Amino acid sequence: MKAYPSVRRRPWAGLLLLAALPGCTMIPNYKRPSLPVAPAWPTGAAYHASGAGQIGTAASDLGWRDFFVDPRLRALIALAVRENRDLRSAALSVIEAQGQYRVQHAALFPQINGTGQSIYTAPSNNGGFAFAPGLGRNGVGTFRFYQAGIGFSSYEIDLFGRIRSLSREASDQMLSQVANQRALVISVISQVATAYVAWLADCEQLRVTEQTLASQQDTLRLTQARFDRGEADQLTLRQTETQVEQAAANRAQYQRMIAQDENQIVLLVGAPLPADLPPPAPFGRQTILADLPAGLPSDLLDRRPDVLSAEFALKSANDDIGAARAAFFPRLILTASDGVSSLQFRNLFTSGATTWSINPQLQVPLLTWGQTEGSLQVSKARRDERLMAYEKAIQSAFQDVSNALAARATYLEQGRQLDALVNSSADAYRLARMRFDSGVDSYLTTLDSQRALYTAQQSQISVQEARYQNLITVYRALGGGWNERTARAANGTAPVPGAG
Repeated sequence: MKAYPSVRRRPWAGLLLLAALPGCTMIPNYKRPSLPVAPAWPTGAAYHASGAGQIGTAASDLGWRDFFVDPRLRALIALAVRENRDLRSAALSVIEAQGQYRVQHAALFPQINGTGQSIYTAPSNNGGFAFAPGLGRNGVGTFRFYQAGIGFSSYEIDLFGRIRSLSREASDQMLSQVANQRALVISVISQVATAYVAWLADCEQLRVTEQTLASQQDTLRLTQARFDRGEADQLTLRQTETQVEQAAANRAQYQRMIAQDENQIVLLVGAPLPADLPPPAPFGRQTILADLPAGLPSDLLDRRPDVLSAEFALKSANDDIGAARAAFFPRLILTASDGVSSLQFRNLFTSGATTWSINPQLQVPLLTWGQTEGSLQVSKARRDERLMAYEKAIQSAFQDVSNALAARATYLEQGRQLDALVNSSADAYRLARMRFDSGVDSYLTTLDSQRALYTAQQSQISVQEARYQNLITVYRALGGGWNERTARAANGTAPVPGAG
């Protein structure tokens, strides 16, 4: 018998149960837009690749520790992942987005608060408390009132899904921020690797320049001696001096570029480079040196974090339309409390002191002067803008991969031709030097041959640098670099990349 009054005293419990039930939303059904690019990569002479050394693992699943085999580069990337300021800022943005989602999602539930108060007041003789208990003879005394309880206020029961729509919007915004962070990790790793390859290439350029300079200085000493003995003319001496001066100027140039490369690496890493870094691998052995499978353009939708970020942003704008539509319908606001109250503190926690209150409020939009219509219009326009941004992200990714694939085969062919050119130039210089030393030919032929060899060696290194950096670009463009280790197969074993 005592249980029935208890239920009757708390009618808002049923309303809370109603509010806890999942409700519908007015969010438009989301369907992934059609691919705004061709279903296959471009074809042609520039896109022909041998496929030798190709691995079966998708680039997006290939961990960067398995793709980059240079121990010094691995150490630099690990430092950058930990210390890079852009990555730290992105991580904080993710934490902020997670907090914003929690704040918005909490609106689905009433905020239960405990309250307690006491009132002490001295009413006048005409205050109507002349016969109230506890007052003095003349009706003048101190009025005391005590109250305690739990309850909530201004809680909106989400009848039409407005709060749920806003919660989903915050969730998709958070996921978009997470994808942005992944894209930034991939970008930073690619930038570190690209700058590192540039540093190695400039070191190679400096090495070749110093070898050329040393050879030309020896030639200058011999020519000077022959000139002093009257065996060489002044033109030959001056031509030899110009070669030495040009090589010395190039040496200073590459020394400057190496220092600037190191400064760029320090900036990307985000901290001073430690002194105990492993020695670098030889130039050209920084990656597994294998062709990466490009897959299909549709694979970019799930493998490129920047594309995923744009899609989550599109979904969040689609969610906001649901909230804007729900604003056209009534809102039920509920305030309720349950507790005890008494004029005497000693009776505050007795059965007779129990009390409750409930205050439902229905808000019906009647005349908003176009505010709700304008909000819906803004939400739809924002959704369409995000759609354009999503399609542009797909198109940019398609171009990014297509350019990298076009460069892959052409750099290979260009590199083979330059290798042959260096061999031919070296042989021509050797023959010209022999003819000059034997007095058959003038030094001008030797000078041109040495200049051609040096130029061919510089071009060879530049193309090698571009080729290795392009492989890094292919890896990044296909979504590789987010995982530290290669994703494991269904049988629990990690695929081992093959060396090219």
